[in-house]
Amino acid sequence: MPTKQKGSTKKNVTQDTYIQWYELMQLIRDFEFNAYRLVGQQKISGFCHVYSGEEAVVAGSMSAIEKDDKTITAYRDHGHALGVGIDPKYVMAELFGKIDGCTKGKGGSMHMFSKDLNFFGGHGIVGGCIPLGTGIGFAEKYKES
Repeated sequence: MPTKQKGSTKKNVTQDTYIQWYELMQLIRDFEFNAYRLVGQQKISGFCHVYSGEEAVVAGSMSAIEKDDKTITAYRDHGHALGVGIDPKYVMAELFGKIDGCTKGKGGSMHMFSKDLNFFGGHGIVGGCIPLGTGIGFAEKYKES
């Protein structure tokens, strides 16, 4: 069965796109720097896997998806959470285990989600997101969405 293509493999990148990528990369870098600093001060407990040096992956991949596309990632998910549009204050609140965090303080560093933004989150088990992502993709294909 032929698959339908969403978008093109070629994209004309404008100066505005480069600026958006840079701004997102800088947001992620600043956020991660502060999160790691707070872990070092023992103000945030538990695991905190930062995304430093990998910000461009999020910036590029998030600009390639469409609004209704679903995303999933692994345990380094702060950058992806910010990339899909979760407000940094809710991501930071999650790191602190606060009720106003993006998963009500229950997910911590490795388990951030947003139903409204179609973000199926990060997963603490290495590779654990692969069968979940496959299932999400199969469901979308089944629904022809």
